[in-house]
Amino acid sequence: MRFWPAHQRKSLAYACTLGASLLAASAVSVPLPAASLPKLSGAIAGHVRNSSGTAQMGATVAVYNRYEKLIRRVLTNDKGAFYLDGLSPDSYSVRVSLASFVPALKRGIAVQAGADRVLNVNLTSIFSSIELVYEAPTSALMTDEWKWSLRTALATRPVLRALPGMPTYDSSGVSTSKRPDMFTETRGLVNVSAGDPSSMGSTGTQTDLGTAFALATSIYGRNEVQFSGNLGLVPNAAMPAAGFRSTYKRVGPQGASPTVTITARQLYLPVRGAFQPAQTPAMRTLSISSTDKIEFSDAIALEYGFALDSVAFVDRLNYFSPYAKLSYSLGDLGLLQFGFSSGAPAAEWTQGNNTSDGGSNAELRRDLAALALLPRVSLRGGHAHVQRSQNFEISYQRHLGKATTVAAAVFHEDLRNAAVNLDAPSDLYVGDALPDFGSRAAMFNVGNFGRNGFMASVSHQLSDHIEASFAAGRGGALTALRRHLADDTADSLRSVIQSQNRSWASLRVAYTTPVSGTKVTSSYGWTDYTAMMPGHLFLTQKALPETGWNVSVRQPLPAIGLMPGRIELTGEARNMLAQGYMPLQAGTRRILLIQSPRALRGGLSFIF
Repeated sequence: MRFWPAHQRKSLAYACTLGASLLAASAVSVPLPAASLPKLSGAIAGHVRNSSGTAQMGATVAVYNRYEKLIRRVLTNDKGAFYLDGLSPDSYSVRVSLASFVPALKRGIAVQAGADRVLNVNLTSIFSSIELVYEAPTSALMTDEWKWSLRTALATRPVLRALPGMPTYDSSGVSTSKRPDMFTETRGLVNVSAGDPSSMGSTGTQTDLGTAFALATSIYGRNEVQFSGNLGLVPNAAMPAAGFRSTYKRVGPQGASPTVTITARQLYLPVRGAFQPAQTPAMRTLSISSTDKIEFSDAIALEYGFALDSVAFVDRLNYFSPYAKLSYSLGDLGLLQFGFSSGAPAAEWTQGNNTSDGGSNAELRRDLAALALLPRVSLRGGHAHVQRSQNFEISYQRHLGKATTVAAAVFHEDLRNAAVNLDAPSDLYVGDALPDFGSRAAMFNVGNFGRNGFMASVSHQLSDHIEASFAAGRGGALTALRRHLADDTADSLRSVIQSQNRSWASLRVAYTTPVSGTKVTSSYGWTDYTAMMPGHLFLTQKALPETGWNVSVRQPLPAIGLMPGRIELTGEARNMLAQGYMPLQAGTRRILLIQSPRALRGGLSFIF
């Protein structure tokens, strides 16, 4: 073995040290590969399945930013999976829709840099939901096959996942849990409109006093609060009219608590006929309602609630209204529902197609519609009465493919103090005719009657922009035994009115232009126009027959400057052909019983 001299060993050590230093310096100066750089964006991923766990291919997954602006849209693959990457750290909303199911929406999904937010989407006929499963770090070293294999391994997820709301601590025992913001997921809607106010006796229109607003927010991420109002001037009334509605519910680890709603209104009747300014009392209504839901299994769910109502007008009327709806899912064979209501049904269940909205503000529009659904008050012998009903309903619906839905329902309804629109001379039926808020007619009490009925409907998604539905049925209608009354008293008018079964049919088409986003909805309801068919408020169906030809238009407008949100121009025409008017003769004077008064309205909607 050869030994180096001492001076040569020192020179060699010095050379090695210098070389290592230069090599380290050059390594630092070389740019790192892209995979090793810290990732500045996050992703949202997940699976879409139906109630039986079958993956749903072709579902549309839309992602909105905190200002409800659409930023991304993808379709699920053959395994029901989706993956949206490149999202900047922020709060997003995800909406998943498929033609055969109720859309699912989840707000407040916080995306962080370098992490995947994984969602589990369950689409059903009535209770679609999105669950935030877990958050995983992204890695360029993992292939998509490995990612989806790990994400679908649900067996180990509950062990590794912290429960919602559980605090976390560092090594020193100090809490590291981030306190949620006080107000999150805030959204609002303001409608400013003018035109013909709608009638208290019409089920197809909403009582809009001129300006309506709705605001919803989440307090500390758990308490959901919603507040809406409707105020303006009733034509020829002595004072302004207003109504307010507040809703509260709490969402926790065990699910949502019962929803509690308080609704208060004060309206002044128009000065017309026998009603003079000094004699016109205010109509004040107060309602406290509560609804809740119990899921006994994946197939059986019960929605139930009640309302306590008080109406002060001439007399004070207090009544209690329970209601319930039981749903039984048959899987691919369809859905069975049983509904019951006594007194007044839940306003949120009876809006039909009038509040259909695919956006995230559908809940706000339903709240405004519920606020506008006034109690039907009438006079009889100078005393006030409220229309009450007892309704039993059974329905069935099934999805045929992804674009077609069929439904059928049968019902039995008993009405007490039924109120209809009456157009008569102002000096006729004094003490039995109550001036209507939104029409030149009055509300007239026709007494009590019962009716049985059935309906069947089919809806089809013709394309991404066109939807059509057809419904037909038969039910009790009000007919007159004779056209000429014996005298001009209110009892004489009631004596000639009876209930008979009549058929009806309704066609509805909704079209949304792909470029401008204009949504036009047109419907025509046919029935025997020699009779009056008071609209039945279905508890389990979206079909709500509307008399005659009806058109509504919603046109999005460009944003104004830095104003947040968006603006929509709205227009609505109800019963444009003035159909469903039943003429009668009281001596030499002509009177009309009206099913749905003609109305024309328009305005602006501010959505933020």
